[in-house]
Amino acid sequence: MGQQIEKLAQFAAETQWQDIPESVQHHAKLVFLDTLGVILAGSVRPEVQQLRERLAATAGTGATVYARSCPTNDPRTAALLNGIAGRAIELCEGLRLVSGQAAMQVLPGVLAVGEFAQCSGREMITALVVGYDVAARLCTAFTARPLAHQNGQASLLAAAAAGARMRGLSAAEVSRAMRIATTLVLTPSYTNAVAGATTLNVAGGMSGFVGALAPDLALAGFEAQNDAIEEALGNLVGSGFKPDHLLDELGTRWEITRNYFRLYACCNPVHPALDCLQEVLKTLHPKAEEIERIDFATYRFASVMRNPDPPNYFASKYSLPHAAAVMVVRGNAGHGSIDDSALRDPAIAALRHRVHITEDPAMSAVAPRLRPARVSVTLKDGRKGTHGCESHRGDFNNPFDESEIRDKFRELAGHVLNGEGVAHVEKAVGRCEQWASVRELTDLMRRYGRS
Repeated sequence: MGQQIEKLAQFAAETQWQDIPESVQHHAKLVFLDTLGVILAGSVRPEVQQLRERLAATAGTGATVYARSCPTNDPRTAALLNGIAGRAIELCEGLRLVSGQAAMQVLPGVLAVGEFAQCSGREMITALVVGYDVAARLCTAFTARPLAHQNGQASLLAAAAAGARMRGLSAAEVSRAMRIATTLVLTPSYTNAVAGATTLNVAGGMSGFVGALAPDLALAGFEAQNDAIEEALGNLVGSGFKPDHLLDELGTRWEITRNYFRLYACCNPVHPALDCLQEVLKTLHPKAEEIERIDFATYRFASVMRNPDPPNYFASKYSLPHAAAVMVVRGNAGHGSIDDSALRDPAIAALRHRVHITEDPAMSAVAPRLRPARVSVTLKDGRKGTHGCESHRGDFNNPFDESEIRDKFRELAGHVLNGEGVAHVEKAVGRCEQWASVRELTDLMRRYGRS
């Protein structure tokens, strides 16, 4: 087995909370809070609710499903359901420099295993930080196949590492759990997104499932080949794996601080275009019916998200024409605006067909280091507004205020918790390293949950 993988597993198994700088600890809690809010809001999506009800017929015990009434299930199923919920509304954070949504892949398994094994809050938040690091490093070394979405791929192995850490496995056992997990890696497609195929979110949930399952497989004595990770990511689900820089600045460069958050409830690549549109709207103040056309130029990955007639709620998250029309008509592109009713809004539907998108090769050449976009809005009276940007708000050079992330949590968590509960949970996350048990969080959820 590769020396780099073994050292990465050792890092995941042995890093302690006190080894993590205070600024990183603070940021990790913000990532935890943001991810928890997204899970809670996603739990009320119809397909997530129906799946939860169907699986309740064979429910076990040991871990909490983060939803109204906080039902319990076995840790694997709870992690699965929480991961699917977190993927359902396209608002989770992610890796800035490579494709991947590390926290949503790692946290559901960490919470489920932590609750079942009665781990402390300190163990839970440490496992999130090191699991995030493993996810980011594997994703950076991994060359995904062109159509492959990163749900349930390299980050699934990181979820296994974090879950094994929560169970107290040694470095060698963490490595084995990760290598065992390679047999469970999935092959979801980006085509699922634009087609509105919510099955893509199941792939995200499966990372949590494996985070709870892989440690038990390792403890039961299952074995895996020594080069399983290199083979799986390099030749099977991926087309290349270069571990040369896997350990660069390990323990000093904390990957969880190199993430992005999102406030727009749609796919991250289109956010720069929406930022540009928002600036033009501030100048022109147009009504939807006054707009002749909206022209976007952006980099390739964003430019393909151009379907003006998304078939359902999930597909609408991957349609720049839809998100732009929502922003014009409703004033923003947040969770409360890009909802099911937006698809039926005649003003939004009409404007979507006046939105035009092209790829700018010069912009594609600098992505993903930069994620540029430019917009021109032409009104029927001849007035015109143009704006461009190098990257979206929330990027390294223009981060969101922490207050904005907290406001987002309060909005999303309010779908499941009452007002008092939202405040209590937010405060509790801020001191999560002091929890005697992860169950302190679930106790609050049950006490202050909406019926």
